[in-house]
Amino acid sequence: MKSKNAFLLLMLPVLLAASASRAAGQSAAPQAAATASATQVPGQAPMPAPPLFAVGSPPPSYVIGPQDVLKISVVDEGPELQNQSAVVGSDGLISFWALRNIAAGGKTLREVQDKIAAMLADGYIKNPVVRAEIDKYKSQYVTIIGEVRTPSRIPMMASKSLLEALADAGGQSGQAANEAEVSHTSGAKEMIDLRDVQAAQAYLLKDGDVVLVPKAQTFYINGEVHNQGALVWQRNMTLSQAVTLAGGLTDRGTYRNAEATRVDKGKSIVVRLKEQSPVMPEDVITINKRIF
Repeated sequence: MKSKNAFLLLMLPVLLAASASRAAGQSAAPQAAATASATQVPGQAPMPAPPLFAVGSPPPSYVIGPQDVLKISVVDEGPELQNQSAVVGSDGLISFWALRNIAAGGKTLREVQDKIAAMLADGYIKNPVVRAEIDKYKSQYVTIIGEVRTPSRIPMMASKSLLEALADAGGQSGQAANEAEVSHTSGAKEMIDLRDVQAAQAYLLKDGDVVLVPKAQTFYINGEVHNQGALVWQRNMTLSQAVTLAGGLTDRGTYRNAEATRVDKGKSIVVRLKEQSPVMPEDVITINKRIF
């Protein structure tokens, strides 16, 4: 009996560890499902799946353009056919080794590889295997302007997320609003809320897009709030949200008879506000004291 008890004592840690492992496995699926559900913003389409191409590589659909620099090699051939640079001309043509006037502009890497292989097979090399990659991207850009640390044109590989482009421009300045306006070459414009980091990361820019980060607009609040003064205005802000941003009501504060002095069509007017009334840029809000 003593030996049996000793054996059970020795096995107890192993049994406990196995039990914990099974419990972790059973909870993994619900936890993963909850995480996936949390990343989807209500009212928006699900975030696209991560790209299948490696970081630093173009997607298969990348279209080569003027001033892109290609690096071309022929597998198992001499050094003169390894890692050779070819700059795409304004006419879309490149040269490689003995080959001239190879059409590359407007084509994908796969199409260029196949074209070069076919030309080499025509009297130069038997069954050539060609590898081409983009060495430098210069044909596609997005432009970042406004309240960023380094306004600039940023090269891209077919698509780049809004968050990545802003990071490439040094990030937002201290005067930046929490939104960005994206103008497309079609003339369409979209406003993106930068407070939603997931949405900014999921939003993919395209060649020719112009991103404007505007200067933050402000409003003023005084009276029975904890933090009086100028605060950053946010799109679709209500009086309740403005008061929260100002630290909330004091013990004697009330939303009753709250008002804003506002400029409308060049004239100063006084507007009565309720908790869910919209706040406008440059409003001067007064929160009154309760009578009782």
